Amino acid sequence: METQTLVEEKCPTKTQGWINAGAILVDVREPEEVAIVDFDVPNIIHIPLSEFEESYKEIPMDKQIVTVCENGTRSLRAAGFLINHGYTKVFNMKHGMIRWLQRGFPAIGDTTVPEGSVSCCSH
Repeated sequence: METQTLVEEKCPTKTQGWINAGAILVDVREPEEVAIVDFDVPNIIHIPLSEFEESYKEIPMDKQIVTVCENGTRSLRAAGFLINHGYTKVFNMKHGMIRWLQRGFPAIGDTTVPEGSVSCCSH
């Protein structure tokens, strides 16, 4: 039986600290999602999940990587993919852009939190 590596997840607050310390945020949302609202952080790479297998090698292996999407589901898949392809410093941002906006962290565009999204205090 193969050993499965679990992806460690970080909350947006921890993620912001990691980004400030030089980690790279890898946003796997599709271009039309990024056009609506984007993370306002240094060191961000946009690779849509639909193109991830073809483009993941653009991500440096020697840096800390935090994957992100709208709610943390697609980015969790991307993080697992990176780990399975030899990346060792990979984390997923739990609850994605939705929680990032709820926390009031830097974003560009429509920073309105979607209705029906999970409250910051519910988990």
